[in-house]
Amino acid sequence: MLAVPLTALALWAFAAAIGGWWPVNRHWQQASDGIRIYVVDNGIHTGIVVPAAGWGDVVRASSFRDPRYAGHRWRGFGWGDRAFYTQTPTWGHVRPLTVLAAALGSDRTVLHVDAIAEPTPGADVRSLILRPEEFARLSAFIRNTLAEGATLYGYGPDDAFYPARGTYSMLQTCNAWTGDALRHAGVRIGAWTPTAGSVMRWLPE
Repeated sequence: MLAVPLTALALWAFAAAIGGWWPVNRHWQQASDGIRIYVVDNGIHTGIVVPAAGWGDVVRASSFRDPRYAGHRWRGFGWGDRAFYTQTPTWGHVRPLTVLAAALGSDRTVLHVDAIAEPTPGADVRSLILRPEEFARLSAFIRNTLAEGATLYGYGPDDAFYPARGTYSMLQTCNAWTGDALRHAGVRIGAWTPTAGSVMRWLPE
């Protein structure tokens, strides 16, 4: 009875390993001067942090429980299944049925937005410098993820969930979205990045 799901999981893990190690934009190198962004990993979700300037038309102060946090100079973006993302801020909150439902496919997705201070680079925070045209492509990708609808308050006073486009599944995870965004910008990244590790391995500490 367990043979089919275990086989499917093994095939997924094998494909993830191949996709995560196969580079796209293989000749890309980060700019010596340009626009700094960060890629962050909280243990479940990876996301992209960009300067707050230019996002005021999308990320509104009223979306946060405490609008004062909108004064922070950086914005973090991450995409995922609405139920899984809104209910699992840490691994301790993960519930098997929530994970299973998301893995099987969900078109109820959200863009998680944080208003934050500038991150400090480290094992879970990687810094990249993009050329203006690369940053423009990245910003366009993030904006195109947004959909119409009401926002939800996030985990704390400084984050929110915005309705998003796209279908979440085992093939298109939150980390695959991060990889897609970086790939669209032109950054060297794996061909398919369904796990946090498959994203972060391409980015220098």
